[in-house]
Amino acid sequence: MKRKFFAIMTAGVMAASLLTPVSAMADDAAATADVASEDENTLSVYCWDANFNIPALEAAAEDYKNNVNSDFVLNIIEQSASSDVENAVTLAGESGDYSTLPDIVLFQDHYFQQFHESYADAWSDLADADIDWDDFGAEKLSYSTIDDVHYGVPVDNGTAIMAYRVDLLEEAGYTLDDMTGCTWDKFIEVGEAVYEKTGKYLLCMDGSGNDLPYMMLQAEGESQFTDGEPTFATNEKYIQIITKIVEMVQKNILYLGNDWSDYTDQAIIGDMVAGVLNGNWIIPTIEQAEENSGKWEITSLPTLEGGEGYASNGGSSLYITSNCTKPELAADFLAKTFGAGSTETYDAALKNGGVITCSTKAGESAVYQEGVDFFNGQAIYATIVEMGANVPVIEQSDYHYSCRSYVGTAIQNLVAAGEPTEDSVAAALQDAQDQLSFEMAG
Repeated sequence: MKRKFFAIMTAGVMAASLLTPVSAMADDAAATADVASEDENTLSVYCWDANFNIPALEAAAEDYKNNVNSDFVLNIIEQSASSDVENAVTLAGESGDYSTLPDIVLFQDHYFQQFHESYADAWSDLADADIDWDDFGAEKLSYSTIDDVHYGVPVDNGTAIMAYRVDLLEEAGYTLDDMTGCTWDKFIEVGEAVYEKTGKYLLCMDGSGNDLPYMMLQAEGESQFTDGEPTFATNEKYIQIITKIVEMVQKNILYLGNDWSDYTDQAIIGDMVAGVLNGNWIIPTIEQAEENSGKWEITSLPTLEGGEGYASNGGSSLYITSNCTKPELAADFLAKTFGAGSTETYDAALKNGGVITCSTKAGESAVYQEGVDFFNGQAIYATIVEMGANVPVIEQSDYHYSCRSYVGTAIQNLVAAGEPTEDSVAAALQDAQDQLSFEMAG
């Protein structure tokens, strides 16, 4: 499996190089330099997104410098995307030389266990770190905990939100209270009324990277995998979920974008929808339609039988690499900023980059309790932290994204085929599961 994984990652690096301008590649090469410093107060970190993650790290560095170590320096080495970090670990692991890695890396939650299995010696654990792990939701920690040992410190909160245009709900005769804890059947009923009254879809998703089935199933407390094997084709709740997704598409309740740009730029920013369900990182996209300020509110997810549903999609954590020559400093930095639920770190991270904490304590700060004008005065950030603590822990898989791809194709095929039946949905899911099983056996 390790060799196959490396081949896939290497192919990704080569493909990216064909699409990247020479000047950008030169910048990337420069970004990999000077990953370690002999100075006892300096640490280096790989991170991406100058408008989101990097301000959070800058806030933590300032916090630690002001309150713990006045000589502290954090050398933030910007990467163009999370895949750059993954590729760096892959190439270092395959060469057996981790000296090219920085002290710390920001890593996507869904990928860490896969990389730990392939390159176990690339990471330093946090077994001795002074962190109150109970301050974080169990689901968030499940990604970075292996054999009861913690490896990562959570940074951004991936809790899913169900956001609604309450003005359009009202036009159709409904309120946010009607949607909180509702069934998916009730959601469909409301969606039909909203489309009839306003011409807007009540839900949207990127059809080429469809995260909706995963979030809907997690809200039911179930996984697409059992003991490492895909079992979604025979999961009765999953069959119901896929059936309802197809029904929503066919009834103009769910808009499936052709790609990510169609989903964000046309559907959300382009004002085609009255509802959005995704990880809370979608909030800045919603806010780009400034004319809709004050018209949105958020709540939990619908479920099949009713009751508030909770899920997560995305998010990342910080990990210390085995190349770190100052692991005590790295662990102390992480423990006293992100790991301590520091309001100084997290308040600045929220204000400057929109990063929402996973720490219950940090979510109680005055900044988190403030109402947000765009969301009709709701204290959405405190609500998101509270919802995050309720996301159920489900089995994860190294093949999460492959599963998403096969199931997404199955949904597209079912939509094209016409009205779905239980048998047709089950058959389409079995075909998707067979393809995934074949990939996993390769």
